[in-house]
Amino acid sequence: MTAAAEMPPLSLFVPLYALGMPDRRSPPVAAPEKKPRDLQLADNRKALFDYSIEDRFEAGIALTGTEIKSMRAGHVNLRDGYAHIEKGQAWLRNVHIAPWTHAAHDNHEPLRPRKLLLHKNEIGQLAGAVSQKGYTLVPLRMYPKGGRAKVEIGLARGKKRYEKRQVIKEREAAREMQAATRRRI
Repeated sequence: MTAAAEMPPLSLFVPLYALGMPDRRSPPVAAPEKKPRDLQLADNRKALFDYSIEDRFEAGIALTGTEIKSMRAGHVNLRDGYAHIEKGQAWLRNVHIAPWTHAAHDNHEPLRPRKLLLHKNEIGQLAGAVSQKGYTLVPLRMYPKGGRAKVEIGLARGKKRYEKRQVIKEREAAREMQAATRRRI
């Protein structure tokens, strides 16, 4: 007998699991659960630089149909916005939501005051905090949640000029340290 005759014949039907490949007959592997996207429609980064945020609140916002469409398209500017409490209601002022371009005739005014939807106890808490000297309410970001528009409101105290300079110095120092560690590696 020769060496070829002693070896068992190679089978063309090797099971796929033996090769480490998935078998067609095996049940399909379940896809990992998708996390809800943390969509952020607008962000107020300047507020984080100009103010020190001490507390954050999530508030609903009353919008019209064209405002919702424009907001979902990302045409929102929170930079100069602020919240104000009057007569037991919270209002968002000076937030620019661009007019919807595809609206026929019934478009919204871009800078109109918009009502914030908060619980009474939250409004009372915010009113008490804002009555103290130096505090204000600023919108930090706008995002959808469960099909509704939400605004994150920050209870903020204004920073002094020297505090802003200190933040810039710390940021630059951190960048230099990261660059130095990258050069060494």
